[in-house]
Amino acid sequence: MTTTTSHTKSSLATLAALFPFLRPYRSRFILAGIALLVAAGATLAIPYAFRQMIDLGFGAAGTAAAASAAHIDRYFLALFGVACVLALATAARFYVVSWLGERVTADLRNAVYRHVVEQSPQFFETAQTGEVLSRLTTDTTLIQTLVGTSISMALRNALLLGGGMVMLFLTSARLSLLILVLLALVIVPIILFGRRVRKLSRDSQDRIAAASALAGEILNAMPTVQAYTQERRESQRFAATVEQAFATAIARIRARSQLTALAILLVFGAIVFVLWLGAQAVLNGSMTAGQLGQFILYAVIVAGAIGALSEVLGDAQRAAGATERLLELLTLSSPIQTPAHPHPLPQRDSSGAALTLHDVGFCYPSRPQTPSLSQLSLSVAPGETVAIVGPSGAGKTTLFQLLLRFYDPQQGNIHLDGMDIRRLDLHDLRSQIGIVPQDTVIFSADAMENIRYGRPDASDDDVLNAAKMAAAHEFIERLPEGYRTFLGERGVRLSGGQRQRIAIARALLKNPPLLLLDEATSALDAESERLVQSALEAAMQGRTTLVIAHRLATVQRADRIVVMEHGRIVESGTHAELVAHGGLYASLAALQFGQT
Repeated sequence: MTTTTSHTKSSLATLAALFPFLRPYRSRFILAGIALLVAAGATLAIPYAFRQMIDLGFGAAGTAAAASAAHIDRYFLALFGVACVLALATAARFYVVSWLGERVTADLRNAVYRHVVEQSPQFFETAQTGEVLSRLTTDTTLIQTLVGTSISMALRNALLLGGGMVMLFLTSARLSLLILVLLALVIVPIILFGRRVRKLSRDSQDRIAAASALAGEILNAMPTVQAYTQERRESQRFAATVEQAFATAIARIRARSQLTALAILLVFGAIVFVLWLGAQAVLNGSMTAGQLGQFILYAVIVAGAIGALSEVLGDAQRAAGATERLLELLTLSSPIQTPAHPHPLPQRDSSGAALTLHDVGFCYPSRPQTPSLSQLSLSVAPGETVAIVGPSGAGKTTLFQLLLRFYDPQQGNIHLDGMDIRRLDLHDLRSQIGIVPQDTVIFSADAMENIRYGRPDASDDDVLNAAKMAAAHEFIERLPEGYRTFLGERGVRLSGGQRQRIAIARALLKNPPLLLLDEATSALDAESERLVQSALEAAMQGRTTLVIAHRLATVQRADRIVVMEHGRIVESGTHAELVAHGGLYASLAALQFGQT
């Protein structure tokens, strides 16, 4: 997923895209703002209290010792009071903004994940799962730092900077004006250098995502990696990717360190020069010692605020890079959408669905020049069982993907119960279809919940009945904790045949009017296949069924057999008719049954 977003876009413009996630929590931001104002006001009051203490306390020590002592006591008490206010306001600000950071990050993760799972398979043809996970974790953590810490720090230091500059002018306009001129001269190189830091931040996140994607791919294929003794090679590949990420991160850290050093050196150098001029003013009597002390403290506050803002700028630049990457996911638009005004499915007289395909042509988006289906027309009556056979690559599984509307055909149309499926709500369409895929999917849950995935509101008895129909009940009962046995990630604790029977039970529990079986018995042994075949034959009663099978023995009892080759239907009929015809099906049958 390569970015098309220009790196020249400003960080603030990029981060503005986070406003929809911040808007629901306006009241919290107001509370944080009040605490922020109180804390900043307390901080800015400290130098003024010092000035009063020096000029009215120590400055008057020679003439009225008792009065000056009273002044000193009063101002020290005032300073302690300011410190109490500062402590309470800072604690309140920290709590509220930290809460906001966690809440906004959770909302953002949910929004990105919800958007990704609604994408069509076309997106997952090119996207790497590990990279998507990196964006959901690492990138959102950077935004959490921004919202939960950096924004608050930026506002606090902006207030201190603005308030400090006002107080500097009130203390000495001449010296303050000189500071402004010097700061203007030093900020320009800081901004220019900051752009390079932002680009390196984005590159660093991309490298981390690449490492995560590689790790996810290999960890999901460990049996194959170990079977081919490629552990060392894969470790070396991952190490090389990690080193690239490390090198990019070091370049970012080096640039940010240089930016910080440059900012501090230039800003403090300018302030030290101005303070030297202030010391000369005290010596020649044009400024009091208290005024100089006040000016120094405000200058320190201003310098500290600028230094902190440069740090925050670095965080903002990293968060801007992360936001760009997340926005790429959020701005994706799936080509498969529910229409604005979907049509309801018509009432069905029978329990089976009627299916019609007319002149369907389709190419996968990743292979636009290679037709997977060409001028395919097929009608299936309600309750009919149609077997689809043919060599690998004939387009059988592609046909199922079009029926589920994972893709839309570039030519022709598909009707379910007389209604074009593109005019139906996606949820309504897919709720009418049950599928047992060739590559079964088992979730990291127990057997009961894996089967219940077909119909989440099903009772335990319904789950047990579906398992019995799929010949899965007996082996599940023999598991250590029966139906409550955790099956492991991707069902690693089960055999291929056991996983397939759970997938069949899941589809049967859904009880759909249209059932799609894609090599549903391919991983079963002879005994299990016999049990499941009889269960499937019972389940096919009263519903329309399409069966993909390479083993022709499993489809001989179908009402009709459709033979596909190169994305086209080349033959259609019963087993006996097709064998007698002497075409492609007869050749396949001869290979499998030894018939001539």
